[in-house]
Amino acid sequence: MHLQLDGNGPLHAQLTRALKAAMRSGLVAGSRLPATRQLARELGMSRNTVMAAYEQLRAEGFIEGRVGSGSYIAASLPRARPPAQPVEGSIAPQSAFARRMRECHQGFGGVVAEGVLHAFQCGEPMTNPMLTTVWARELSRAAQYTAPGYAPIRGLPALREATCDYLARRRGVHARPEDVLIVAGTQQAIALIADVLVDPGDLVAIEEPHYPAIRKVLQSHGARMHTTTVDHEGLVCAALPEGGAKLVCVTPSHQFPTGAVMSLQRRMELLDYASRHDAWIFEDDYDGEFRYDGKPLAALRSLDDHNRVIYVGTFSKAVSPTIRLGYLIMPPQLQRDFTSAKWMSDFSSPGVEQAALAQFIDNGGFERHLRRSAQVLKERRRVLIDGLRACGRGRLLIEDSRAGMHFVVWFPGRSDAEVATLVEHARRARLGLYSIAPLYLRPCGRAGLVMGYGGMSVAEIEQALVLFERCLDEIFPVSAKPLPRRPAQRPTRRSRHGRSRASSGSR
Repeated sequence: MHLQLDGNGPLHAQLTRALKAAMRSGLVAGSRLPATRQLARELGMSRNTVMAAYEQLRAEGFIEGRVGSGSYIAASLPRARPPAQPVEGSIAPQSAFARRMRECHQGFGGVVAEGVLHAFQCGEPMTNPMLTTVWARELSRAAQYTAPGYAPIRGLPALREATCDYLARRRGVHARPEDVLIVAGTQQAIALIADVLVDPGDLVAIEEPHYPAIRKVLQSHGARMHTTTVDHEGLVCAALPEGGAKLVCVTPSHQFPTGAVMSLQRRMELLDYASRHDAWIFEDDYDGEFRYDGKPLAALRSLDDHNRVIYVGTFSKAVSPTIRLGYLIMPPQLQRDFTSAKWMSDFSSPGVEQAALAQFIDNGGFERHLRRSAQVLKERRRVLIDGLRACGRGRLLIEDSRAGMHFVVWFPGRSDAEVATLVEHARRARLGLYSIAPLYLRPCGRAGLVMGYGGMSVAEIEQALVLFERCLDEIFPVSAKPLPRRPAQRPTRRSRHGRSRASSGSR
């Protein structure tokens, strides 16, 4: 008897489903089934497994047992056609929210193309093999003492207290444990912010360029987007909507993706704007831990005297995306609404992972990991920048942010279409490059790449640079026109005081 098991779940459940499918698709009602011993031998499984499947089918009325004769397919078994496989998106959206999600999520998928060997993928965090062992030990310990059942909605008290202590020391943010909401990373945080604050038609200001996933969440809630220019001092507050926005989304400590740091004057202007217009500020501090020149800057939230800033951070970048834990510092006047939104979303974040992370922070392991990671990332950044300078030969301009795990490389005089050609050519060479164009809502007039290095070792970066230089030479060859010569320098002569003096035309 030929049966196809689907590989999902216990063997007896797989066998039960396979026998049901066989009965419905061709076996004659009333016919005798193989004996359990015989079928077990044919399928290479234990007789107990087959007996368990037969018992389940008998309980559901699919088969009948006859004493001394065996098991038979029930005569009254309904005949059914094989179910038609529905086509994804083959029906109209069933709600306005579903319609907006389809529009926002169209074409949104993985960023690493199949077959790519090396990828300068932005947002890919650094992996530390040593951390795997440490984290496994913390999880094992936490599993032994974490109470069963759902964790508190706002998060385990131990993790909220550890988060407050960490933020006070590292980011200048002074919060109480009751202000902290533990969430499943930044993406859930912005979803909760949209749930609590945004109605269809509300105006939301975002940076230009920006992180597209945040914009898509807000658009799926029906928000109207106002893009606000970013320069070397961060968000240009003078470009914010004059009539006020319901929400302003910013990355002040390390603007994504340009790397600009918002100046103190701009920060004060933004806080004043929020106060005057009753606006809320979503501060996304996605990688504020990693700075390579000087100590980390204080967060915008540390300057907020009117409780208008909703501060969001993540442990996924610093530890691992697999833990899916982050935090949201709630303004007191919104705590009830955020707590309700979290409960509606998933009741609470996983308790064992929270307990393990709290212990990891308390025993100093987290900050030791951050220090080691910063050193490794600094070296990767140096190797990448040196390599790009060596192979650029006037064709690119590096906008080094001295922080985070990525930076932007511009191509002066090139168009988005030309950079797209370079990206496609690199993909065929098994190199992942990523244009900055999708991070703008409107064309910006500049073409560039976002170069992420967090997920690549120094050796991988060096190998990828070889591919990058080859692709660059093939798509943007260096001009054959010789470089202009410098004018010959006149010989120097000694002054009467013994100092060397050049001709009158030199400096």
